[in-house]
Amino acid sequence: MVKAAFYMAAFYMVYALLLSKDTLYKRNRVFIIISVISAFLLPLITIYTSKPVNLPFFGVTLSEVLITGKAPDSTVHHFTLNPKEALIVIYAAGCILFFIKLLFDLGELILLIASAREKDSRVITFNGLNTAGFSALGYIFINGKLSASDSEQIISHERNHLDHYHFMDIILLEMVKVVQWFNPFAHMFNRSLRAVHEYQADEGCLTGGITVSSYQNLIMNQVFRSNAFSVTNSFSNPTLLKKRMIMMTKKRSGTLANLKLLMVVPAVAAILVAFSSCKGKSTAAQADDSNAKVVQVMPLPSDAPPPPPVPTDTAKQKIMLGDEIKPGTPPPPPPPPPPKGPVVQNGDTAWFSVDKQPEFPGGEAELQKFLVTHTNYPEISKEKGIQGRVIVRFYVSTKCEVKSASIIRSINSELDAEALRVVNLLPKFDKPGYQNGKPVPVWFNVPITFALK
Repeated sequence: MVKAAFYMAAFYMVYALLLSKDTLYKRNRVFIIISVISAFLLPLITIYTSKPVNLPFFGVTLSEVLITGKAPDSTVHHFTLNPKEALIVIYAAGCILFFIKLLFDLGELILLIASAREKDSRVITFNGLNTAGFSALGYIFINGKLSASDSEQIISHERNHLDHYHFMDIILLEMVKVVQWFNPFAHMFNRSLRAVHEYQADEGCLTGGITVSSYQNLIMNQVFRSNAFSVTNSFSNPTLLKKRMIMMTKKRSGTLANLKLLMVVPAVAAILVAFSSCKGKSTAAQADDSNAKVVQVMPLPSDAPPPPPVPTDTAKQKIMLGDEIKPGTPPPPPPPPPPKGPVVQNGDTAWFSVDKQPEFPGGEAELQKFLVTHTNYPEISKEKGIQGRVIVRFYVSTKCEVKSASIIRSINSELDAEALRVVNLLPKFDKPGYQNGKPVPVWFNVPITFALK
């Protein structure tokens, strides 16, 4: 429904900016109806794209830490609502209220038809409603206080509504408002379609022989505040008075105005791309459950040295070519040092790989023991049955301190926060990492898996 709201907004912007002032009423009516229907169909279409490369993790990857928790008892029912569930409840309540209002308006119309209908007549005379006349459900409703001449012209106007089946459009838009009650563009489309209906009916009356001046005088005499039902075409709609007057005397739009419809293509394409998603996940993501997502990856720095050249067997090449091997052939150049990572502080650079790794007190086994001992499985994640692997990145500084812990693979906010908390609790390492005999900061990745029994 949210996607449908965005599509409806795009369609309405095209209509309001480019089409609404044209006198091509049939085209505008068709555009509004197709736009509303398409807004509910297009969200079913997704453009799938593939990721061009797998996303690597850089740094020293520690052994996996497993944190287990007992799954909640399925027989226990929790009545607390999370934000998503609360939104669904609010949305459903709005749909029910708008649907009840629609049923109430239709019920009033049906009762009016049943009580005042005359045999073999589509015209029903009423009293007590502050409106000159309206049409609905295939009937014309006319105010009994009108003169015979005014009644005749208003009936002619309303008959144009019936001939074009405008009431079916109104029912469609009212149903759209039921499921899109939160979307202002659904209500704007509803008002715009009613305006197009009035323009079409006015055009039919004017082409039938009524002069523009007398018809405008009739509208001016009959327009006042109306309390007719919302599911009708009302002749005396004061909110459309000025627009109807303008459209009656406006120069007719030419067929070239239809070219404006082409602007729908980029509008729809932009939203299609915005709502599309990648097909599949990175290699690392595929190894775990579907709840996980890669949120940050550290690329190699731009100043990293190039990879070593592909080694070749010089002797074998010369023998195959029939050349004589000359002594003193220089050996291939040595491989470059391991790549550095990003600058972390005071111009220092953390390394992804070094000659000697930092040493934790008691070794990696004690580091894992520390993480297992101090990590708690969040209760809210247990209740929701959420589990999976969180990967935390950090670096050990030259002072043996754990720095810049961050999530590079996420599950949900609770599990991410717990993994970050426990990594930030790590004590100082015994020794820093060394490269070429000098202490350097070193990046680490630690996977922490939360699993329910």
